[in-house]
Amino acid sequence: MIATVYQPTPEQEAIISHDGHAFVRACPGAGKTRTMVERARHILATPSDRRGVAFLSFTNAAVEELEARLRHLGILPSPLFPNFIGTFDRFLWQFLISPFGAEGCDQALRLVPDKSEWEVKPFNGAQPLKLKHFDRTTGTFLPAKATNTGFAPKNGPGAWEALARKLIARALSNGLLDFEDVRNCVANRLADLIFSKRLGAALSGRFQEIVVDEAQDCNPADLKIIDWLREAGIKVKIVCDPNQAIYAFRGGLTDELLEFADTFDSADQLRMSGNFRSSPAICAAISQLRPPASRGAVDIPIGRFKNETTPVYILAYGGARVPATIGTQFQTFAASLGIPLGQAPVLAATWASAKNAVGSVMPDAGNDKTLLLAEAVMGFHLAFTAGNRREALVRLHKAVLLVRGAIPGVGAYATHLTTHGLHDGRWRPEIIAVGQALKVLAGETADHWLQRARRLLAVNLVGTSTIGQRLRSNSQLAAILAEVSPTTLPAKAIHAVKGLEFPAVCVVLTTSTAGDILDVLHGRTSSAKQVEEARKIYVAASRAERLLAIAAPRSRVIALKAVLDAGGHPCPIVTL
Repeated sequence: MIATVYQPTPEQEAIISHDGHAFVRACPGAGKTRTMVERARHILATPSDRRGVAFLSFTNAAVEELEARLRHLGILPSPLFPNFIGTFDRFLWQFLISPFGAEGCDQALRLVPDKSEWEVKPFNGAQPLKLKHFDRTTGTFLPAKATNTGFAPKNGPGAWEALARKLIARALSNGLLDFEDVRNCVANRLADLIFSKRLGAALSGRFQEIVVDEAQDCNPADLKIIDWLREAGIKVKIVCDPNQAIYAFRGGLTDELLEFADTFDSADQLRMSGNFRSSPAICAAISQLRPPASRGAVDIPIGRFKNETTPVYILAYGGARVPATIGTQFQTFAASLGIPLGQAPVLAATWASAKNAVGSVMPDAGNDKTLLLAEAVMGFHLAFTAGNRREALVRLHKAVLLVRGAIPGVGAYATHLTTHGLHDGRWRPEIIAVGQALKVLAGETADHWLQRARRLLAVNLVGTSTIGQRLRSNSQLAAILAEVSPTTLPAKAIHAVKGLEFPAVCVVLTTSTAGDILDVLHGRTSSAKQVEEARKIYVAASRAERLLAIAAPRSRVIALKAVLDAGGHPCPIVTL
């Protein structure tokens, strides 16, 4: 087998050889990871500058992929120093927090990623809130952060605010920080001009260039830090697709990122418009799924499917509920192209809608410990292919604690960690072992799995009830434990596939969101919430290589077709 010689496009070559700051807008499938790898080769091949390079991203999966490629191609030296590869959060912790501590704390600092989920419940019977619903500095209740809680106490939020302030102060005194605290701490540190100048000089002596990938996942505080690094004399490369910003729930950017781009010289604003992933019809469709103001020219198909002639299909369904006929029709399309169904996911904003589209309704676990444990175990194993491993592991830990009676509910999880000093993650090896031991075996029935779970967890129980009383038989258990087979269309939430790619993708627009999404695509609204819903569809559609189908309510398909057809590749409508 002869290795393919890397031949960068002119746009990629311009980025690889660009030695100044750069703001790079990359379309889906642009090959940006390989471009960053070659940029690293270009920099590290220059012996005159012995400083390192830092590569930062916002998910562990993206960092792992980049590091694997760099090591596979022999670009990274061993040991890694003075280079750095990691998440943006880890960079802040290692270089701006850990060496200096936190003001108001004389304890060793510990990172507590789930601190925003800590429960704030000032008295028995009070409605519980989360710490994320309060300003981390003042403890003031933030109504905009709690719009879905229905929180409206008769005497105001004073009791909750008082408890939130106590929790914040106690956590700081014990050295328990999350990444929101980290950003607040960094902001205060950089406001000290003398200190920030000295720290900037130190980092400039360590790094000649910092590359920030997936920068659309930044929040405003992150951009200020990046700008400070640039002012410190470190060359900064920003790589992003602003239309893939679907993390507004954690402070992700929209217009701020585009405004930040304008702070770069025009010669430093670069593009990657060649799509190595998708067919011509799909490239045209995803270009049209951007808001009109950022639509621009259609992305250029330059990969192995550049001559694929399959159109993008619009599946028109009736009724208010997402029907299983979507999956049936999509399965026919995939089979006609010889695409294995296990590589043809149906995607929707929520997992429930995607499951409905393939005719597999997931039961509601409610408070049933058996179903909660089964969901957590399945999520643990799914996380190794769909990402979010940390969140899946925490969810499994909560389920195990519930079964054992160590916590009365998931809201007490943070208190349990604090009380038992478990914020350092010493619980993880045991929970990983539990997840691995409870993997569903080939041909195993739900009853046999439940028996194994009872034997495994029948230790360290708190209370008098038996393990059989805690993990009861449930007729819905088999539905949760059902593995996705190679002959079944997988159903996934859009957030779970960001950064992945598949030969075929079906995207589902629901009756509740299709109108808002089309308003964005027709330029009739710029509401932040509606724009993010539209971006989810863009992210989902851009995962497709050869086949793309978009399912929409019949009342919306004409408007959807008008948007997509304007890209130059007519989309046939198939009525279900």
